[in-house]
Amino acid sequence: MHAEQVLLLLSAAASAGWVDAVVGGGGLIQLPALLLLNPGQPVATALATNKLGSLAGTSSAAVAYLRRTKPDLHVAGPAAVMAVCFAAVGALCAAAISSDVLKPVIMVVLLTVAAIVVLKPDLGRVPAPVLRTRRRVAAAVLVPGAVIAFYDGLVGPGTGTFLVIAFTTLLGMDFVTASATSKIINTGTNLGALLVFAAQGHVLWAIGLAMAACNVVGAQAGARMAISRGSGFVRAVLLCVVTALVAKLGYEQFT
Repeated sequence: MHAEQVLLLLSAAASAGWVDAVVGGGGLIQLPALLLLNPGQPVATALATNKLGSLAGTSSAAVAYLRRTKPDLHVAGPAAVMAVCFAAVGALCAAAISSDVLKPVIMVVLLTVAAIVVLKPDLGRVPAPVLRTRRRVAAAVLVPGAVIAFYDGLVGPGTGTFLVIAFTTLLGMDFVTASATSKIINTGTNLGALLVFAAQGHVLWAIGLAMAACNVVGAQAGARMAISRGSGFVRAVLLCVVTALVAKLGYEQFT
């Protein structure tokens, strides 16, 4: 790669770290950058190197949130442990399941997410505590820790967004608390997938570590901005990310 390509890739990593820290969806920036700027590499290599950068960013954002806000550790702890395992399974299945089969399903889910956020303007603005029955808490652990984690290992982009929506709808969290809690689980999903990709020899360690450093810088800035500006800011970024994800998937599906 030429120097200008490396600089563009590192800039994309910093931007992805910022987006991921606020509301998730940094893969929308980082993964296409890897594919476009180094077109000769296998897709698995791009996915693996993306996970290395994302792991550094999400773990850094998780630490920043832990210092300044109160994520729900009772849910995030067991969900993160599960996430490592299910993301690893998803990564193992990545070669066996065509992304063309998944794209229409993901588009429907994203459109549903956008509709929920638009039609419920108060969603996530302030905490809306719900009765924490065993079923509801179990769902708040299993959906992020198993279903969304498996998706992250299998495909990836949009995972953080799905986690934020899961926590706001299942447990009535505001967007900032949901984003803080999701970063702990997203760290687990990135770790699980990276372990599989690394064992398979797909990671480009030199460029991946450089991207990781830039991802951390972006993640720290994003986490602090989300905490200082509050849930209204996170909601606006969420809508922008969901719209961009739908546009990207729709373009790939119909062209």
